[in-house]
Amino acid sequence: MEITRKRAGRACVVTPQVKKIDANVAVEFRKQLMELIADGENRLVLNLGEVDFIDSSGLGALVAVLKNIGPEGRIKLFAVKDGVRSIFELTRLDRVFDIHISEKGAVESMK
Repeated sequence: MEITRKRAGRACVVTPQVKKIDANVAVEFRKQLMELIADGENRLVLNLGEVDFIDSSGLGALVAVLKNIGPEGRIKLFAVKDGVRSIFELTRLDRVFDIHISEKGAVESMK
């Protein structure tokens, strides 16, 4: 699984380059995000614009990363497609993760 990353202010913007975050890629997705945290990144902005589907394995990976990011860390999401957003709402994880429309809004909310 490939992810791209870039710096935006104090945040690291991460874009998974996959259509599905499911059991096939969730472990690798989690591993790559955990490596970013281990490298000192504690403000992650996830661009889910390429993602059409996420299952419980993908959600579990995000929750695990959130638990490990530390008390000063933050995770924000943006560009979440309607189908993926509905999964977050159904599981009530939209109350756990801040979901923004744009990268700018997500990055600015880190302040």
